[in-house]
Amino acid sequence: MNALKPHLRIAAALGVLALVSLAASHLALTDIAHGEADLTLEWSALRVSALVLLAFTVWTLLTVRRALRAVR
Repeated sequence: MNALKPHLRIAAALGVLALVSLAASHLALTDIAHGEADLTLEWSALRVSALVLLAFTVWTLLTVRRALRAVR
């Protein structure tokens, strides 16, 4: 179980980053919907947010898999 602690800590940190990126995505999409003039920053924020969410999802699934193997 001690081998899982670092993986769980990373998953928790990525979870917090995912929540922050969801908030940033909401703000970026609001600006896009309102038709701002230059949307480069908003689209970049959405790309970064997607990468953070992907990293969180993959890391969490791998950690769950590792935890299930440790329980056996």
